[in-house]
Amino acid sequence: MAQRRYLLSEDAIPTRWYNVAADLSSMPPPPLHPGTGQPIGPDDLSPIFPMALIEQEVSGERWIPIPDPVREIYSMWRPTPLHRALGLERALGTTCRIFYKYEGVSPAGSHKPNTSVPQAYYNREEGVTRLATETGAGQWGSALAFACGLFGITCKVFMVRASFDSKPYRQSMIRTWGGEIVASPSPDTAAGRAILEATPDSTGSLGIAISEAVEDAATRDDTNYALGSVLNHVLLHQTVVGQEARAQLAMAGAEPDVVIGCVGGGSNFAGLAFPFLADKAAGSDIRIVAAEPAACPTLTRGHYGYDFGDTAGMTPLLAMHSLGHGFVPPAIHSGGLRYHGMAPLVSHLVHTGLVEARAYTQSECFAEAVRFARAEGIVPAPEPSHAIRAVVEEVARAEEEGVERTILFNLCGHGNFDMAAYDAYLSGTMTDIELPQEELDRAAAEMEGLPALG
Repeated sequence: MAQRRYLLSEDAIPTRWYNVAADLSSMPPPPLHPGTGQPIGPDDLSPIFPMALIEQEVSGERWIPIPDPVREIYSMWRPTPLHRALGLERALGTTCRIFYKYEGVSPAGSHKPNTSVPQAYYNREEGVTRLATETGAGQWGSALAFACGLFGITCKVFMVRASFDSKPYRQSMIRTWGGEIVASPSPDTAAGRAILEATPDSTGSLGIAISEAVEDAATRDDTNYALGSVLNHVLLHQTVVGQEARAQLAMAGAEPDVVIGCVGGGSNFAGLAFPFLADKAAGSDIRIVAAEPAACPTLTRGHYGYDFGDTAGMTPLLAMHSLGHGFVPPAIHSGGLRYHGMAPLVSHLVHTGLVEARAYTQSECFAEAVRFARAEGIVPAPEPSHAIRAVVEEVARAEEEGVERTILFNLCGHGNFDMAAYDAYLSGTMTDIELPQEELDRAAAEMEGLPALG
């Protein structure tokens, strides 16, 4: 039987993060100041970010050194395993080779500590004592609470109400690591109070929670803001995933024909895919696929242009695929993918054709997550179930074309705290939502008054 799991030694933890910007022939348009509409500079970001992260955000260097204290903490769970999905291959009856990088072995159960640890470290190094953030499904909030605890930093988390209510054990995890957590929209900020006054039963959104966290950070001298996805420095930190995967695939004597990740803001997708994109940009036939929810189809049906990253319009304007900053996604179980926008780098790659985007309903994704769990023994988080659905589609495509392919995807977290979602699927009460065109038209109209892409 072929080997199932490929492990690297601790000394194989990457020593550098990979910056895909160095290998792209073009870059996304620059972020703009929300007030002036002019490109932002370091001084515009310094009130809420440490300078080390600002420098990474705008860097064109291919490799950024990982500080030794960060690598030391990474060694608690890195390198993470690469698995050959032999059980899934048998269940699908395919001769395609399927591999998955498993990030659920981290303390927080997802890929998110790959960036929460360096963000907490750089803030501590610059004397910051408190961080504010938002979280969708809770993976990022718990990861930041974990990292802040290691560096003696206070952490406040604004958790999207829909997930706050449906994922109570994520709340418990955050509190266990010393974080403070409130449901968003909350009465703690002016942005939250305005939403509650207009919509008292709001289920919230990542855009709303970002507004609250940014306001919290901007109004306190001791506090900075930390973001778990979207921005360049966050995607940069995640590239330890793809770097390790490349080395592990070499051990298996394999090269991927297709690389797949789920996308909400873009961090886990970028972490796996970006180290392979240099090959793609250089002319390789490798295909890169981003899988998202049909209920929040940012890449597949969103408008590409400048938009705010938050609901209240406090963040810089970003060039990205967006459903409109006022969009409140349906309360689907994949809370980590309920974001109106997409990372500018990921959006640019889709816009230029280097990345393919696909959207799936949650029922078809959970069907594949259950099949995967029964074949591989790991219960996936709802978010990477979209990647698994894309894998199954790729297998069917390979069979239709009469070829064998090697497929790599990121199983970015486990679903041990998401069993209520599986209950809904298994009991037949899960519903699917696909956005009507009028909702998308409203989003496009909302962006019309903002600066246009050149």
